[in-house]
Amino acid sequence: MSPFDPSHPGKTLAALGEERLIAAIRRWLGDATPPAPAGIGDDCAVIPASPRPQVVTVDPVIHGLHFDDSVPPRAVGAKLLKRNLSDLASMGATPRAALVALTLPPRTRIRWLEHFYRGLAACARAHKLHIIGGDIAQADHTLAASLTLLGQPPAGARLLTRAGARPGDWIYVTGTLGGSLSGKHWRFTPRLPEGAWLAAQPEVRCMTDISDGIAKDLRPLAPPGARPALDAGAIPLSAAARRAAARDGRAPLDHALTDGEDYELAFALARRADRDAFARRWKKRFPRLPLTCIGCFVPTQKNLPAGAIDLTRHHGYEHLRATKSEP
Repeated sequence: MSPFDPSHPGKTLAALGEERLIAAIRRWLGDATPPAPAGIGDDCAVIPASPRPQVVTVDPVIHGLHFDDSVPPRAVGAKLLKRNLSDLASMGATPRAALVALTLPPRTRIRWLEHFYRGLAACARAHKLHIIGGDIAQADHTLAASLTLLGQPPAGARLLTRAGARPGDWIYVTGTLGGSLSGKHWRFTPRLPEGAWLAAQPEVRCMTDISDGIAKDLRPLAPPGARPALDAGAIPLSAAARRAAARDGRAPLDHALTDGEDYELAFALARRADRDAFARRWKKRFPRLPLTCIGCFVPTQKNLPAGAIDLTRHHGYEHLRATKSEP
């Protein structure tokens, strides 16, 4: 569904105005938003104090960049929250509350926005968090939503960051990679239970989620004086990556390395870890989700091992530089 309806102004936001739209948003969210002052209704939402560290992340969805008219509006609302949840998963955190800021053209369909919020609310309920507020602004030529998500680690758990890997550590990924343009970019599950489990394993040094393509997202994990050495034959290719390759002639591996929006987890495992025992524990806890060792970090002054991928020849998605847009 197109978000816009220039032919029927009575069915667009121009017929509502801001105050009536906010009242409608409260209805659409239902019990996914609490009463003020913990939710919509005051200048700020009030969040109870917590003895645990807090984490905050923010990500948008923009029409024409992160979604188009082929993506159902409910899925757009869910994607907005899920891509932020993926950030929390990469640190082993769990969600607590979220705020949503919208920029909307007046010609935006009321029905489209209702379904967007109902999809957002359903995702919030599934992950047991509240939408506690936000903002609305008019932008005649841009439809975008930005979500700020607050989270915290489970009681007694550590937060993982991108730092901590050492030369020789093993590189792992969850799931399969590539082919996001075929619909994977909005049909995905944020790896929250997996991230929390990985953060509790002492052998796991650091972690990130794969949003811009693993060729780019692995770089911040590399320790000083080392670089990723990936085994081309070990990269877990998705069926979507193979289909995309059949359509455009690019290699499936290139799709897996650079497409982005996989929303899987990549992490470093200590080189002296018992990898077989680690794999058995993973399979017992997550029997349906593949876990793959795809390489290791090697000193930069050494040549890459035979058959390793030269990541300088691959580049994931990068805003302000990329020559192609995200879905």
